[in-house]
Amino acid sequence: MGMSDSPAKQSWPNVRLLWSFVRPNRWSLYAGMVLGLLFAAAGIAMPMLIKLILDALAGGESIAGPAAVLGGLLVFAGILGFVYHNLMGVLAAQVVFEARESMVRRYFRATIASIAKRPSGELVTRVTSDTVLLREATSTALAQVVLSGVSIIGTLVMMTVLDPVLFLVTFGGLVLVGAAAAVLMPAMGRSQRLSQESVGKLGGRLEGALHAIRTVKASRAESREHERIMVDARESRRHSVSAARRAAVVWAVVSGGMQLAIAGSLAFGAWRVGAGALEVSGLVAFLLYAFQLAPPVAQLAADLTTIQSGFAAASRIREVQEMEVEETDTDDTVVSESLDNVVVGLSSRTIAPVAPVLEFVNVTARYAPGSEPALRDVDLAIPSRGHTAIVGPSGAGKTTLFSLLLRFLHAEDGEILLEGTPYSQLPFDQVRSRLAYVEQETPVVPGTVRSNLQFTYPEATEDEIWDALRAVHLEDTVRAMENGLDTVLTSTNVSGGQRQRIAVARAIVRRPEVLLLDEATAQIDGRTEAAIQEVITELAETGAVVTIAHRLSTVIDADTILVMEKGRIRARGTHSELMQSDDLYRELVTALRISTDVALAG
Repeated sequence: MGMSDSPAKQSWPNVRLLWSFVRPNRWSLYAGMVLGLLFAAAGIAMPMLIKLILDALAGGESIAGPAAVLGGLLVFAGILGFVYHNLMGVLAAQVVFEARESMVRRYFRATIASIAKRPSGELVTRVTSDTVLLREATSTALAQVVLSGVSIIGTLVMMTVLDPVLFLVTFGGLVLVGAAAAVLMPAMGRSQRLSQESVGKLGGRLEGALHAIRTVKASRAESREHERIMVDARESRRHSVSAARRAAVVWAVVSGGMQLAIAGSLAFGAWRVGAGALEVSGLVAFLLYAFQLAPPVAQLAADLTTIQSGFAAASRIREVQEMEVEETDTDDTVVSESLDNVVVGLSSRTIAPVAPVLEFVNVTARYAPGSEPALRDVDLAIPSRGHTAIVGPSGAGKTTLFSLLLRFLHAEDGEILLEGTPYSQLPFDQVRSRLAYVEQETPVVPGTVRSNLQFTYPEATEDEIWDALRAVHLEDTVRAMENGLDTVLTSTNVSGGQRQRIAVARAIVRRPEVLLLDEATAQIDGRTEAAIQEVITELAETGAVVTIAHRLSTVIDADTILVMEKGRIRARGTHSELMQSDDLYRELVTALRISTDVALAG
């Protein structure tokens, strides 16, 4: 067996994918094809009507009948053409919409790991650019291939009726043209795919550079980044030029071949007229059919080129549809009763204050098969009330622990329990609805202040929003904005510290049962940090707060501090206990110049 499949085997999945986007709208496509076939039939009939008019003129007969039919046919063809192109335009727009909807839905259902494999700019390109190519292939080109084929076959049939011998000469030339075009098509398709891949890489690099534009400028790296991005731009241009050249060759072969075939038909037909084997009106009609044959043949070549581009787009879209997704369904017969019990427990809140809300039981996890474990044999119980802080050097496993809690990552061994129910028996939404999360980069969701604060809890009232903003010392800032809560947030009207406070406010609009904070005080001043610490203290009285901290000053007063190293929990206790018992914790405290005596006194 060869290293790669045949072109037919490689194309068939793309053909099926193209059809999968058309299928929901297949009746519109079928209707368009019927209209197109009627339009093609009208075009095929016209040269024969012209022959009848010529014969009537030659015989001194009235041409009123054939002329009236020809005029009516022209009007009918015009109406059919208008309806056909309008219907195909609507179908094309619908195909693009459904393709984009499918891809965007897949993105948001995909696992964090599968999303992180590709630059976000490339993922955006697949939704914006590839779907346009898919539109042309699945609607316009797909229908036109059928219509062009029918027009060609119908025209050839009429040419056969007029003069079989002359038809065979013309058909022989068309066969040679078609064979040459078929040889050139696969290479053009490969060039199209490589071009689109380069555009995706270009989008990814550009998006990343613009995201870090301040660092780029501060590092005086504008020229270097420009050149790095231009490498992908040049690569895209190279493949685009290659595809354009191949398309030009196809066009030249088809167009030139058609011209030669028509010229040969004219010369051979004139000879047959001179020999008395063909009437002049028959030759005129035959030549009209020959000229009428050129547009659908050229259109067919162009549509096949478009479909090759569509195949490349379909292949990239198929990659998106094959992205691993989070499992959203579980076995209802096994889990239903368990979930009911969990929900009842939530509403009644009868759990003892010291009962664990989250538990790790001998959990081991890694990011890829064969890689070093990011967590090793971790046993952990997070009380349903209180503040649990997690500290440790970079790479200790702190973020991995949060990823497991949020189900961004799955445990390889062991179990994670939510109030005694294994994660494996709970849907993703059921778990995440119990948690509120503030990530370290604290992105602002595109939209207004109000939509950001209601992002986790859409039903939050305006009073709850203002309470949350007041808690993080942002109330005055937002009230001073021109549109208040309806101010659209951008990178220019909020600072890094304000973004972080908005993220914290978003998490505490409704009191969460478990609040996960990944260094939530990294970019804020001391006064605001103190306010957030007050919020944490208040929330910890009725729920669980879990904090990942690189600034140990934010966790000194935690009820329990976990010290992590190399994927394990090496020590746990209060600040004073760990200062006495754990060398690594003392090193972390010393490195950050925290005054132990002052902290203990506080």
